[in-house]
Amino acid sequence: MLEMPFGILFAHHPEDTDDVRSQKAAIFLVAMSCCLAGIVWTGMYLLAFGPGITAALPFIFLVIVGSSLVLAHLRRNHVFAIYTQIACIVYITALLQWSIGDVFNSGFVMAWALMGPLIALMFFSVRQAVVWQSLFVLNILITVLLDDFFSAHGEVVTQNWKIFFFVMNLGFASTVVFTFAAYFVSNALSEKKKADKLLLNILPEKIAQTLKARSGVIADEHRNVSVLFADIVGYTKFSSHKNPASIVTTLNDIFTRFDMLVDKRGLEKIKTIGDAYMLAGGLTAASHQQALEVAEIALEMMESINLVENVDGGNFSLRIGIDIGSVVAGVIGRQKFAYDLWGDTVNVASRLETNSHSGRIHVSKRFRNQLVNEFEFENRGKIELKGKGEMETYFLIGRDSS
Repeated sequence: MLEMPFGILFAHHPEDTDDVRSQKAAIFLVAMSCCLAGIVWTGMYLLAFGPGITAALPFIFLVIVGSSLVLAHLRRNHVFAIYTQIACIVYITALLQWSIGDVFNSGFVMAWALMGPLIALMFFSVRQAVVWQSLFVLNILITVLLDDFFSAHGEVVTQNWKIFFFVMNLGFASTVVFTFAAYFVSNALSEKKKADKLLLNILPEKIAQTLKARSGVIADEHRNVSVLFADIVGYTKFSSHKNPASIVTTLNDIFTRFDMLVDKRGLEKIKTIGDAYMLAGGLTAASHQQALEVAEIALEMMESINLVENVDGGNFSLRIGIDIGSVVAGVIGRQKFAYDLWGDTVNVASRLETNSHSGRIHVSKRFRNQLVNEFEFENRGKIELKGKGEMETYFLIGRDSS
């Protein structure tokens, strides 16, 4: 957001959004710059031609634009100032061009009028900017077609003044246009960075790049992906007698801690479902290290949840389930799309979490077999998992200390 010491107060309204405040600051700075140019050009034409319509036109521009700023500020509506600014730039510069005479005598002062369509492009739609650009081109056509008439009724301009006018008009006008272009590019890059950052908060980097490159179904199969489900024990009962703000604040605190752990471990947060948290490792590169990272983060999540006190003075705890295997990962939906995982591994991890105990990390045999040399496990024996039948499962205890 553009913030300037004086411009940021221009036409200020308490309900203004950041974008509106930025627009108000931008048009204030543009208008003040044009007012300064109006003073300079009034003095320049007084020296060159003396009192008359040519010297009066930039002064009229200064008065109109300055008055529009005051009215816009009092009405707290900057749009009025924008339209006034554009109209004055497009038409008063054309009148200046015609009052001095032909293109060469005036130093092509109409070059300044290009600012009008650019300002419209900054603040309004492309369609509106095209209208103003068309008016600018029309004024140029009038200038060319009636060049002899304007020359016959224009000012007498010496060679030195012709050169000076060209330097002032083209030099300053091109500088202003360049500044506008730089503003556009910097804003566009800034918005692109924001959009990319937001997309990367939703999707893995590879999927985000694919989504930007093409449309359609995005789905890939991955092998040896470790899937973790974590559920906050007793949170449903806790939230039943709390106000919504307290519920959301507590969940945000817990899940923010988990997000930080995910970032540190280089894993992928998949989603939250109520008070449940789902993450995965091995989506970017299937490896033993990814499985190890998932085991480590499970232990860290257990420690992290113990640091969160609920408003009743107690502590929360987790149930965690982990499995490893093949999954299908992809983006679903056309609006508010979501990145998700499907497959037997996901179902087993979810069932393991459901059948875990408070404060325990419940894992499948195949996950245990991946890390049996690095971690200590407790055999839970065979248990019945809904939709899967009997499976031999384990509790992850911690790092192997032997």
